Amino acid sequence: MTTTGVRVRGQDDGEIRLGAAELGAQPGPRASLVQFSSAFCQPCRATRRILAEVAAMVEGVAHIEVDAERHLGLVRALGIEKTPTVLVLDGAGRIVRRAAGMPRKADVIAALGAAV
Repeated sequence: MTTTGVRVRGQDDGEIRLGAAELGAQPGPRASLVQFSSAFCQPCRATRRILAEVAAMVEGVAHIEVDAERHLGLVRALGIEKTPTVLVLDGAGRIVRRAAGMPRKADVIAALGAAV
């Protein structure tokens, strides 16, 4: 399935996979914390800091921030409705957890456990 020019791999068979082509950055080999943000989103700044700290704690985990306004096709394809929205991807690029709003650090660490 193609949505506004964005092809999300595996979407036809019910398994969405995201990689460097979709995210604009290289995912981590073990897991990725993908943050959808917008320019005037105050909670996005705190979320960026939390996710960067957690990614730095765990080897092989990347923090990738996606500007929701510049990637509307991907936002629509994934059903992102507010910022910040965080997706936790496993090493294969599959979404294993999803949360909207500013997360707590402990919750991010727990969610990352499902991906690694």
